[in-house]
Amino acid sequence: MKLTGIHTEADLDAGLAALAAADQRFVELIAAAGRPPLRRREGGYAGLAAIIVSQQLSTASAAAIWGRLSAAFDPLDPAAILRARPARLARLGLSAAKIRSLKAIARAVIGGELALATLADGDAETAHAALTAIHGIGPWTADIYLLACLGHADAWPAGDLALQEAARVAFALPLRPSAKEMLTLAEPWRPWRAVAARILWNYYRTATAKRAETGGAVAPYCTTKKPRVCWWKSSKNS
Repeated sequence: MKLTGIHTEADLDAGLAALAAADQRFVELIAAAGRPPLRRREGGYAGLAAIIVSQQLSTASAAAIWGRLSAAFDPLDPAAILRARPARLARLGLSAAKIRSLKAIARAVIGGELALATLADGDAETAHAALTAIHGIGPWTADIYLLACLGHADAWPAGDLALQEAARVAFALPLRPSAKEMLTLAEPWRPWRAVAARILWNYYRTATAKRAETGGAVAPYCTTKKPRVCWWKSSKNS
C-alpha cells in the first residue's frame, strides 16, 4: 500500500486502525487517553526554520524570538534570510549557531540541494538522511519536521526525550530507552510510526496531567539542562 501521509483526520484514523490491529497495547493506550490530535505545523522553509529557532529554548522564549523573526521577514523565505545580515538576525534574538544554520539551509534550498516539497514522497530514512546532510539539521530536527510539518506517516523521532519517556511509562520499561532502543521498539509499527508517536505523546501528556491533578510528583519530561521544546506543546494546531 502506498502511503499518502498523515494530512487529514481520515489519514490519522487509518493509522490508528492499523496500529490497533498490529499491537493490542495501542488499543489500551487510546482507550486510556483518547484519540490523539492530528497536530500539523507549517511546512517549507518557514516550518523548518521554526523548529531550528525553538531548539534548546523554553516555549516562551522560542515564541518570542519566532514572533520577531516572522514579523521582520514576511514572508519568511530562504532568499530573505540568505540576504539578511547576521547582525540584524542577532538583534532578533537568534544565536550565531542558529543564524549559520538558517543560512545554510536557505542556501541548500535555493541551490536545489534540499527539496523540501518532495521529502515526504520517499521512505523515512531517505528523507531523514537528506535533511541531516545539511549543516544545522540534526536527527531530532529532521524527524520532527518530517512528522509535524510534512506529515510523513513513518517518521519516528527516536531521539525525542518526551517520546522516550512516554514509551517508558506506557510500556512499563525499567529505564527510559535510548534512541537506538527506540528504533528497535518501533520496528513492528512500520509504516505508521508517526501515528504511534502521536499515541504515545498523547498518552503521556494525559497521564502526566492526571498525576498533577492528584498531587503526584511529575518529572520534567520536556526539558534537560538545555531544554528542548516539545513540538506538540508549541503547536498552534492544538
